[in-house]
Amino acid sequence: MPRQARIDPELFDRFATAANLSRDPAAVRARVEGMERVLERLVVIPGINRPIGLDVLLDFVPVAGDVVAALLGGWIVWEARNLGMSRFQIARMMGNVGLDFGLGLIPFVGAIPDFFFRSNTRNLRIIKRHLDKNHPAGAVVTG
Repeated sequence: MPRQARIDPELFDRFATAANLSRDPAAVRARVEGMERVLERLVVIPGINRPIGLDVLLDFVPVAGDVVAALLGGWIVWEARNLGMSRFQIARMMGNVGLDFGLGLIPFVGAIPDFFFRSNTRNLRIIKRHLDKNHPAGAVVTG
């Protein structure tokens, strides 16, 4: 029977200390809100007054841009997992990222569904609901 590789449970703690990150729910919330802002609301399109972010802009780079956007969205899901969110919530968030990735792969028009679907905003909403319910002291609304 092959041995499965195991990740040292202290790995995140060592990385977090080195990178000055915290598992504190308020710190996680701030990091996830910041990433969502970059991915979904980086600039406002003049005339229609609608924000777009790196997620839509990366759709104009064939395949590689979609992969990078999915990895950044996956980081938000990873942060949610570190908060102890349920498997159902994590699966739902991964489904949002996967759907966003799949739609983004459509040549030339992949940015259009991405402009309206906003998987990272949906995932942030799921995380906020979890934090508001389970960590009310860390539920400070920012920006």
